[in-house]
Amino acid sequence: MASLVFAAGLDVKSEGEQARPSVADSGKRGPSVEELDSIELADYGSLNKKNYSAAITPAGPQTPAEAYTPKWDTSSHKTPDELERSQPPTPKQDTAASVMPSFWYPKMSKFRVLACCLIYFGNGMSDSAPGALIPYIEDWYNIGYAIVSLIWITNAVGFILAAFFTDLILEKLGRAKTLMVSEVCMIAAYVVIACSPPFAVVVVAYLLMGFGNAVNLGLNNVFCANLADSTVILGFAHGSYGIGGIVAPIMATAMVSDGVQWARFYIITIGIRAVCFFFAGWSFWSYEKEGTTQFANSLQQIASRQAAEEMGQPSKMKLLGRALKNKTTIIGALFIFAYQGAEVSESGWFISYLINYRNGDPAKVGYVTAGFWAGITVGRFTLTHLAHRVGERPFVFAMGVGVICFQLMAWFIPNIVGDAVSVAILGLLLGPVYPCAATVFTKLLPGNIQTTAISFISSMGSSGGAIVPFLTGLIAQGAGTYVLHPICIAVYVVMLGCWTILPRVRKVSAE
Repeated sequence: MASLVFAAGLDVKSEGEQARPSVADSGKRGPSVEELDSIELADYGSLNKKNYSAAITPAGPQTPAEAYTPKWDTSSHKTPDELERSQPPTPKQDTAASVMPSFWYPKMSKFRVLACCLIYFGNGMSDSAPGALIPYIEDWYNIGYAIVSLIWITNAVGFILAAFFTDLILEKLGRAKTLMVSEVCMIAAYVVIACSPPFAVVVVAYLLMGFGNAVNLGLNNVFCANLADSTVILGFAHGSYGIGGIVAPIMATAMVSDGVQWARFYIITIGIRAVCFFFAGWSFWSYEKEGTTQFANSLQQIASRQAAEEMGQPSKMKLLGRALKNKTTIIGALFIFAYQGAEVSESGWFISYLINYRNGDPAKVGYVTAGFWAGITVGRFTLTHLAHRVGERPFVFAMGVGVICFQLMAWFIPNIVGDAVSVAILGLLLGPVYPCAATVFTKLLPGNIQTTAISFISSMGSSGGAIVPFLTGLIAQGAGTYVLHPICIAVYVVMLGCWTILPRVRKVSAE
């Protein structure tokens, strides 16, 4: 019943609707469909490009022939498959964005940074201890300066060997196990030395020590540099290295002063390295499985593929050849060679100089090396901020001149206290030179050879840290340990000469 009422309501018009005039209710017949189709409206939308005028509106109708035919032609019909094939291909761009890992993210990152700092601390102890122990090593084995200098040569050989094997070990084992292998190398070297074997075996142990040191140094540098606020994190890491450089001479000198054999000092370093072994393995164990690491690896693969498409797939030797043709690579390598050569020579031979020419007590002057490393540590923490204000180029030149002045003071001041203060200030001025130089080299080197060039410069620095101390000991064997000062001054002059002829800092695009 309700449906019938509803249907009836549709057929009935209200009185109001019947009273409203309309075209259908007028006495005239409305236009037919054909008449409506023949009407042409005014072209206000500029569809008719031929007759349209922005100032004049057409007063009358236009014929269909004059109408503008749109770009889309409805006369041709295409199937869905044809339309799909006619579309341009979907653009493929190898670009992406991700969340940069930081000290707090992922959650294990903070423990990894702490593991890196502990490893740097152990490396600092390893590098600074020989300076305080050399007089006792010479007495124990009854050898001279030239023979004892071999420990720096084999240590540098270990660094060079690590450059060829680190990537291979990392690819096979992963980061955690590679760090653990490096710590095993360090522990093995310390165990051998702690047993006070024949000196030839000690020399081989320093080769193993250099290899393990270079492996963990490279991996930790790369890890810290890829974190957010990497400058701050690297500052803490290298600061930890400096703290190790301060602690080791103090501990070694205190032990041998109490009658403990020099080799027993390395029992302490064995314990520190054991902690590094477990801490690094635990913190980095799931590193490759994390999303940030996998994404970063994917981006590296994309970048490598793009570089290979643009300039081919160069071998390592070709990249090294390109790097060696760059002026900055050669000058930078010579600069770092001189820097590390002087730094290691100063740390290794200055105590022997105080004993021979200032009648210093080995039990007391051994602490002077700690002052030198303390100066380097404080300089890297504080003076590097000043370099950004005045500019790295004039800053490094000023630091180099100051280093030469205090080297002369350490040579000619005729008392131990004055010499100790001078060498500590020398370390303060020398400390920020390396990070400032690394910043300048990075700005000057093209991106496509940057990694290879920096690796070459670093290896040359390790070579300088071996060759210059070795030559110092070789010459000191016949002339005396005072030769440390003229050799270091000559090396500093070479360093400043390289800095003077270095190209100006500018933004360099990839060649």
